[in-house]
This record gives sequence, structure tokens and C-alpha cells, in this order.
Amino acid sequence: MRLIYRAAALAAAAFSLIALTACDPQRISELKEGVSTEADVRDRFGAPENVWEEPGGARTFEYNRQPAGQVNYMITIGPDGRMIALRQVLTPETFARVVPGMRMDEVRRLLGKPAKATPYELKKETWVDWRYLEAPNQAKVFTVVHGADLVVLRTQTGADLDAPEFKGGK
Repeated sequence: MRLIYRAAALAAAAFSLIALTACDPQRISELKEGVSTEADVRDRFGAPENVWEEPGGARTFEYNRQPAGQVNYMITIGPDGRMIALRQVLTPETFARVVPGMRMDEVRRLLGKPAKATPYELKKETWVDWRYLEAPNQAKVFTVVHGADLVVLRTQTGADLDAPEFKGGK
């Protein structure tokens, strides 16, 4: 019986996340750079996953849609309280900025919270994945491999085998 309740709770959480992600384009269209305020952003997106302090008094709000979603948003609020940037950061252009030797805290700051991290104890590596959508509609995973020292060793991109199109059947 406990398993049924747990499965129902998990299904409800997944549905809520999908519904939340589906509303993102509407919420984004309601915000305007240089016009919308921090209150407007919070009204549309809620409390951010993380708040990053920027030089000059600006702050960047992280709105994470991982692990079920395929986007992470970074919304920057200027020192005057107005939104100055809204970016979806899980893109090939942003991934190209992740290079060997980079610290994982820098990667986390750049890409937001990952979908998952898988440690490989024998190799002394951890693989950290971000799910994203590549044009036209290909579900992909960007993986950062780091060592025990939390420094990037390499990156790779591949098909998202957890995406619905790869699950098949009922």
C-alpha cells in the first residue's frame, strides 16, 4: 500500500513539474527587459532556486527545470530592481564555455542545477548531466565529467535516453 502512495506522489510531482514548465513561455512573454521588476519576476516564476550576486549590485535568479524539464533560466535583476536579462542557459553556446580545468562551482553557476550526478568510484569520476532540447526537437544530455578534486576533466553530448521518445511502449 505504501508503494502505491509513493508512486502516486511521484506521479503528482512529475505532473506538477511538467505543468510548470509548460507555462514558462506564457510567463516569459509577460516580462520585458528594462521594464519588469523583481516583483513581476517573482509573481510569474515564484521563489528562485538560487540567487547569485553579480558585480555592481545586480542579482541573478536561477529557475531550474531539471530533472524532468529541458531548460534552466537565469533572470538578472539590476541594482534598480528591474529585470535586465532573461536567459535559457542550457544551449550549445553555453556548453561550449565549459572547458577542462574549470571548477564545478563555476559550471553550476553557468548552467544551474543539473538533472543528476552519477559517481563512478573505481574511476574516481563523477558524471553530471543536464537535459536539454536541441533544434529542431532532439532530446539531448550534456555531461560534465569531473574528478575527485571537482575540476572538469571533459564534457560530452549525447541523446537523452530517458526522454519519452526513447522509452517506447506503454
